[in-house]
Amino acid sequence: MANNNAIKNEAITGRDVDFAQWYTDVCRKAELMDYSSVKGFIDYLPYGYAIWEQIQGFADKKFKEHGTENVYLPCVIPSSLFNKEKEHIDGFAPECLIAKIGGGKELEDPLIIRPTSEILFSDLYKRQVSSYRDLPKIYNQWCSVVRWEKTTRPFLRGSEFLWQEGHCLFETEEEARKNALDMLEVYDSIGRDLLAIPFLKGRKTEHEKFAGAIDTYTIEALMHDGKALQSGTTHYLGTGFAEAFGIQYLGHDNKLHAPHQTSWGVSTRLIGAVIMVHGDDNGLVLPPRVAPTQVVIVPIRQQDPTILPACREIEAKLKALGVRVKVDASDKTPGWKFAEWEMKGVPLRLELGPRDLAEGKVTLAKRYNGEKLTGSIAAIEEEIPALLEAIQEEMYQKAKAFLDSQIVDVKDLDELKSALDKGGYVRMAYDGTPESEDKIKAYTNGGTARCIYKDAPAGTVCPVSGKEAKVIAYFAKAY
Repeated sequence: MANNNAIKNEAITGRDVDFAQWYTDVCRKAELMDYSSVKGFIDYLPYGYAIWEQIQGFADKKFKEHGTENVYLPCVIPSSLFNKEKEHIDGFAPECLIAKIGGGKELEDPLIIRPTSEILFSDLYKRQVSSYRDLPKIYNQWCSVVRWEKTTRPFLRGSEFLWQEGHCLFETEEEARKNALDMLEVYDSIGRDLLAIPFLKGRKTEHEKFAGAIDTYTIEALMHDGKALQSGTTHYLGTGFAEAFGIQYLGHDNKLHAPHQTSWGVSTRLIGAVIMVHGDDNGLVLPPRVAPTQVVIVPIRQQDPTILPACREIEAKLKALGVRVKVDASDKTPGWKFAEWEMKGVPLRLELGPRDLAEGKVTLAKRYNGEKLTGSIAAIEEEIPALLEAIQEEMYQKAKAFLDSQIVDVKDLDELKSALDKGGYVRMAYDGTPESEDKIKAYTNGGTARCIYKDAPAGTVCPVSGKEAKVIAYFAKAY
């Protein structure tokens, strides 16, 4: 069986030559995005946005299974409102873009372009909630946010990015914590069941948690170059925001209470994760369930009057099954089409020429490993959906095997540094303090605690402080 992936596409830099340049090349050559006229901002092109639409559709359905309702709130926050929650503002102030002029006049209360919407939702909930009968509020919005980043990279870190942000209120801490953990499971399923990406998941350390949160939970992916990527977070916020914004409700006991709050979000960073987890030297490689086009049909010798009609007939049959399929009837050569659709990562290519048609068969090529198969035209409606599902599972298992092979356990700082220099996740026990994490980051040239694995066994000594170790955490260098 031929492996087309062994043939290097010279239009992009090799992954192992310069991973950062490879990533940028794929984003551009696969026509996912373009750079806008404002530094740090990108234009989402149709193919890139179509991937985001697949993520949106999958996630939105899952959210609604948990009682979520979609809303849309303004993109600006008055500075006076933003300053009400000190810990929150301290965390986001350096990244804020502020509008100071409106209608040609200086604004008395400058407007902050939303970096996140906890404050906007808190302001809304103050007006909406007055009784336990008004709870819970399980709202989500699909929108963009602006964070004035110093260093940007398409999809991974931008001055503006697309995301969803859930913001919810509950009567009890138990309900709120359940919501945060339920959403973490939804995010995990986005990776496992849609993107074919295995995530590590767990609670963030005190040092790494969201500004203003009691607890933050995360999903963490591992990229081809051995770096981690925080791919989504959920937060239990306690009653801090509610108290800061005066949100109160009359409880069953006829007393006033502050509701418990959560927030949670994933962004177009997931597109970056798909690129870096699955991509290869020929470009993008998409799992079938997230691919805008799952099957591309390439006619061979399409000038033959029998070929295009036969391709269209196969296309119609697959579309009737819900397969996202298209016939490339352009006047480019078959070789050009192969390279173009490989660059775009289409999971399955179907080739049909006069000899194939006469024999009642098609040639099928899997994008992720280049394997070529022979299929039956008569059985196309059974074979193609089954093959797409097999590809999805094979891609997940390949990524899972890579992740599992890149997790090591160490006992001291020298071992930690050596392991992090090689890439991947490294587990180590330590005392769980921000001070120790700062020392670890400095000593390892950027290693950070990604999430907590489990409590450390009694009697374990922290190699940083010499005190008793409290937790075992996953450390990695990250985007």
